[in-house]
Amino acid sequence: MAARGITVTAFTIAHSITLAAATLGLVHVPGPPVEAAIALSIVFVAAEIVNARRGQPSLTARLPWLVAFTFGLLHGLGFAGALAEVGLPQHAIPIALLFFNLGVEVGQLAFVAVVMTLAWMMQWTASQILEPGGVRVASARLGVLAAYAIGAMAAYWLIDRTTGLVS
Repeated sequence: MAARGITVTAFTIAHSITLAAATLGLVHVPGPPVEAAIALSIVFVAAEIVNARRGQPSLTARLPWLVAFTFGLLHGLGFAGALAEVGLPQHAIPIALLFFNLGVEVGQLAFVAVVMTLAWMMQWTASQILEPGGVRVASARLGVLAAYAIGAMAAYWLIDRTTGLVS
């Protein structure tokens, strides 16, 4: 559990850094390449989940905080692009940045809560239908199925964003 907290903290710190840096004009990266890189990061995580379930080596399993920090940097640039579209009151940039960042955190916590609740519900349902060994098998298969579905969606976004870069 402590390792998961470090991983989440690494993501939060990283996206806060790039969100602030981009919002304050210290860095500028055009939106389309950032969106493509974010989609690629999701494809990577989906592949890592599938590989880990197959017992293959996984960078995410070995260094989860580093992967989370790297992806946090990308996602912070994406959040900055969204924030730029909304616009910030120039007289209150620090407070607006703080509250936007807090909103992102609340959104992430809500997302994690929904995913964890759905996972628990599926686990509970499987435990009512299947033998204990079957629950483990069903859980593993659902995890791989979810990784493939998320990876396929992210691959579509990656292709969509990448073709937008060259057209």
